[in-house]
Parts: sequence; structure tokens; C-alpha cells
Amino acid sequence: MAGALALVACARPGGYEGYQTRSYTVRGRTYYPMSVDQALNYEADGMASWYNESKFFGLKRGTTSLGEKVWPWHLTGAHKTLPLPCKVKVTNLENGKKVKLRLNDRGPFISGRILDVSPRAAKKLGFRDDGLARVHIKVLSVGDGKWKRKPKRRWFFF
Repeated sequence: MAGALALVACARPGGYEGYQTRSYTVRGRTYYPMSVDQALNYEADGMASWYNESKFFGLKRGTTSLGEKVWPWHLTGAHKTLPLPCKVKVTNLENGKKVKLRLNDRGPFISGRILDVSPRAAKKLGFRDDGLARVHIKVLSVGDGKWKRKPKRRWFFF
């Protein structure tokens, strides 16, 4: 039984049915997430920061906008307007390090930032100590399970 509990505690967040694209308001500003089709072609450069959704020194799991429970060692992130959940590839433009993340939260709500990542993701990208990094984001897929959609492959001659 203890082994099963340990496995559940280490599991990745997931299982959200469909995708979240409804508008929402934070600090008096309303955000309108893009459609799934728009998101599938999304790429952007900008500043990323890291945040820790868990509490009590990482011993209490945090909750994301999707209602998922997360730990600091999950490879997750937050974006203001991409549909949730969403899988992205993030590249640190300062050192070339890359990581694939599952976006399952909203934010960052600080001017000039386009992405918040978990502490583990920031460490893998090499900016946990600095706090900020210039990154490139590319969407790999939107949704989970039967709802998962990927960008259509384009052939060079079409």
C-alpha cells in the first residue's frame, strides 16, 4: 500500500478532459485564450520566470487553473492565452537548453513575461538561480487523451 501511495505522489498531473479556452479576469484585466487551431501554430520569444505553486516548503501540493495538483518537481508551466492543457517545447535562448513542458496553469501576470515554469523546469533550462531567462516557446500539442491535437505536418513541396 505504501508503495502505491508513493507512485501516486510522484505521478505527473494530467487527465483533464478537453481544453480550457474560456476567458478569465485577473486584477481587472480580461484575458481571451486563443483557439486550439491558433495555438497549434504558436511560437513566441519572450521572458520566462519560475514559480512554485506548492506550499509549506514543498510539502503541500499546489493547485493549478485546471484544478490539478502539482509538485515542484513536475515539468509544468503557466501561460496567459494558450488553451490548457498544452504541451510546449521551451528553449532558453541564452544557453540553448531545452525542455518539454505541460502547461496547466494561467500566468504570469507580470508585465513583460510570457511564461512561468516550475522550479524543476527552470533548473533544467539553467535559469533557476537567475530567476528570469529569454526563451522561445513552440506548441507541440493541445489537449490530453482523446482530445489531444497536434499541428499538421507540412511537407516541403506542398
